[in-house]
Amino acid sequence: MTDYAARRTMMVDTQVRPSDVTKFPIIDAMLSVPRESFVPGALREAAYIGENLDLGDGRTLLDPRTFAKMLEALDIQPGHVALDLGCGLGYSTAVLARLCAFVVGVEDDATRADEAQSLLSELGIDNAAVIAGTLNEGSAKSGPYDIILINGAVEDVPQGLLDQLRDGGRIACIFAEGTLGVVRVGHKIDDMVNWRYAFNASAPMLQEFAKKPVFTL
Repeated sequence: MTDYAARRTMMVDTQVRPSDVTKFPIIDAMLSVPRESFVPGALREAAYIGENLDLGDGRTLLDPRTFAKMLEALDIQPGHVALDLGCGLGYSTAVLARLCAFVVGVEDDATRADEAQSLLSELGIDNAAVIAGTLNEGSAKSGPYDIILINGAVEDVPQGLLDQLRDGGRIACIFAEGTLGVVRVGHKIDDMVNWRYAFNASAPMLQEFAKKPVFTL
């Protein structure tokens, strides 16, 4: 029988801590949340590898290093409310729920959103909800948010989503740049978002965040 708790410890010790992730709440959350529960059954054995994991239907479970470093860069506080976009089967939502007051996860597939919500409920996570919706539209009715996390690569972040960020809040995502990617954190001050470089990382593109083609005559 696979010892997933041991694999979680190894993930943190070999992928997370060596990547300059030092905040204890993040370490504790990633040691506590059973990552293997949030992937399709056929992928459970691969849940702790140091790579992005293809969940199917255009959704990706970010590799532990990238995910942990994004959390570190966001400087999440216990009273924060977070928006988790493209949360897949809910792993990122479950981790965020241990770091802040409440989390809203958004998935564009109603069946996947329902499955993610069921998994959170099975684990007794009652300060998070996963809803079905268009990723790049967020969930304005539950905002404004202190934290927004996008689980995948983007080319464009629409203003309507940035408007859901509370003044003083932060958003983290992976900007696709050719074959590479760069994680940037946007800090909202006086209704303006200032993007700052955090680190290099890559992930598959979330199509909802691809730049719309511009037609000229």
